[in-house]
Amino acid sequence: MSDEQRAWQESMPEEQFEFMRQILAAPSPIGLEGAMTYGVLKPAFEEMKRKSWKIHQFRGNAGLILDTHPGEDDRLTVMIIGHADKIRMQVRSIGDDGKIWINSDSFLPLTLLGHEVALYSEDPDNPGNYRQLKGGTVEALGAIHFADTALRRGKKGVKKEQLYLDLQIHGDDKKEQIEELGVRPGDSILLDRPIRPGFSDDTFVGAYLDNGLGCFVTAEVARLIADEGGLDNVRCLFTIATHEEIGRFGSRVLAGEFRPDVVFGVDVNHDYDAAPGVGDKRYTPLTMGDGCTLSVGSIASEFLNRLVEETAREYDIPVQRDVCGRDTGTDAMAAVLASVDAAATSIGFPIRNMHTISETGHTGDVLAAIHALGKTIQAMDAKNGGKGLSADDFRQGHPRLDRSEDMR
Repeated sequence: MSDEQRAWQESMPEEQFEFMRQILAAPSPIGLEGAMTYGVLKPAFEEMKRKSWKIHQFRGNAGLILDTHPGEDDRLTVMIIGHADKIRMQVRSIGDDGKIWINSDSFLPLTLLGHEVALYSEDPDNPGNYRQLKGGTVEALGAIHFADTALRRGKKGVKKEQLYLDLQIHGDDKKEQIEELGVRPGDSILLDRPIRPGFSDDTFVGAYLDNGLGCFVTAEVARLIADEGGLDNVRCLFTIATHEEIGRFGSRVLAGEFRPDVVFGVDVNHDYDAAPGVGDKRYTPLTMGDGCTLSVGSIASEFLNRLVEETAREYDIPVQRDVCGRDTGTDAMAAVLASVDAAATSIGFPIRNMHTISETGHTGDVLAAIHALGKTIQAMDAKNGGKGLSADDFRQGHPRLDRSEDMR
């Protein structure tokens, strides 16, 4: 086995893990993604990019694109998308007793109880400047002693309307104390737990793998291609999108702006094999530690998937097929949502406990995604006798089931 074939199987180097940790730790709630995009990823793009490459920024969002061939629209254009926005809680109102009532967004309310969070508040006297309040916890019941019998026995759950942020305020005029801090409705709240190595080899645990991991993979594919000399024929757009968690609004704008021929959405997936209580649903048995995932069904291009699978087979990179129905659920849908004709698919990595403070992943799956994507792009660049694939190759590459062989 060559070094390239072995790369995905090795433990992630400490420097690379630290870069991943920085990306995942950046406070980038929906609509406020600049900490991750401008604070972590833009400096990394500037450090790794080749001289002719260009970084694009945007007016309506804090997304980024690292472009290998700026302005060369006649080339086959491939967009690889990770999304920087994190699901967040938001301040709804402040009670007279000092409780800061919050929404749970895409979290299950019961998974939030007791966890430390950070609240990000704009200074009302100095708009555009933000403060960070740490040390608060998300609560709902106060104590088991205050819960009704059905809740104590597990016959019913915590409602989202019961959630509040406790800043341990005491004394007189509790509401006024909160208001004097400048806390206002709409302020964002994030779980406060950076990733750390897990108990088992090559695992890691923490908050917001969804979807800092997709941004990390996108950046590392860019680094791999830059380090190996760039691309001769294919134009690649390494894209960090925003607003995915509320409808994939960021990626569809970027796809509409650049009109790529090919789109790869890079996002977390589920470890269905380890998911509790879903055996009767007959999910595809995706498994953490068995490699990256590749979506089939929905709008996924079979021709594009074949290119990925051929490359993965050549380099012995493990790929698990993920069956999708109407929607991939990822930024792979960006082009079709923007009414752009592009071949698309989604690449991911199975994680556990999605949308909790204890999301769990495997570095081998992440490395497999990096190398599967990087090597596929390089293969596309080298095909047709070194001239690279064209958009017409995709137009003519659709499978024909009327030409299928009879197996009898």
